[in-house]
Amino acid sequence: MPESAPPDRPTPDRSTPDQPLPERVRLPLLTLITQQSLEEDYLHAAERRALAAREAGAPAPGSGAGSGSGTPGVPVRSRPHRMAAVVVALFGVLVTTAFVQTSRNEDVDAASRATLVRRVTDERERVADLQEQIVDLRERNAQLEGELTQARSTYEGVLTRLRRVQTRTGFVAVSGPGVVITLDDGPPEIVDSDVRDQDLRIAVNGLWRLGAEAIAINGQRLTALSAIRTSGMVVRVNKVNLSPPYRIEAIGDIDVLQSRFLESPEGGRLLLLESSYGIPFDMRNEDSLELPAARLRELRSVEPLEDNDPRPPEEAS
Repeated sequence: MPESAPPDRPTPDRSTPDQPLPERVRLPLLTLITQQSLEEDYLHAAERRALAAREAGAPAPGSGAGSGSGTPGVPVRSRPHRMAAVVVALFGVLVTTAFVQTSRNEDVDAASRATLVRRVTDERERVADLQEQIVDLRERNAQLEGELTQARSTYEGVLTRLRRVQTRTGFVAVSGPGVVITLDDGPPEIVDSDVRDQDLRIAVNGLWRLGAEAIAINGQRLTALSAIRTSGMVVRVNKVNLSPPYRIEAIGDIDVLQSRFLESPEGGRLLLLESSYGIPFDMRNEDSLELPAARLRELRSVEPLEDNDPRPPEEAS
């Protein structure tokens, strides 16, 4: 009778959620690898012992009825011991690694601490040096301020003397209150009624003597080098020809110049010229006068004055 074909088996539905997964699939990968390697080691060891027993004619250990369940030929009690040994070995490796890492960290921390301490010490020394420099600089600054104050005082004194010398010598323009004296030629029918150089010199010398600070005649500033001369019928001042009327401007104390000049011999001489030769004479105060600076002249020779007076020349005069 012909053999009938086996009926077709139904293909299991792998997508059915009720079908349980194998134990091997549900185990973690690390646990699966550990168990598999241990079971294979135990299996190889049991096979070697069984083979050795067969060759010796003795029953293989663990093959009897009292061998218990589990892998044939593999003692059940030996597995926990091997697992414990592996765990202990792994724990030892971890402890050793942690100890080495901790030692390295301690060395790094110790080195970092020493570096920080050294940096702090260096910074403290640097701060101390900077503080000493600050003290020295403050003392130096105070000394320089004192020297600067003294230099400013000296400079102001020298500048005052310079301005005084420039004013009296006429080489700087000045302005201020003063007096104005006007002289003009008299009537032509009167003999010698013309203003001469000596008449102007009398007026100028009287003003200098009474304390005038600066004098100019018709805009020509008088200095120590100025000359008032008559050349023919013309009066020359600073080598410049002047024509009447002659305006003599003097900067100074108006009260002193106005009152004391008329009482001085020079003022009496000008009043006599007016009464004798008809030369007009006028003197009045001005609140503000502006006198130009004299033209600079080149000195050809200079001789020092033999004077034992320690005061400056402008103060000694």
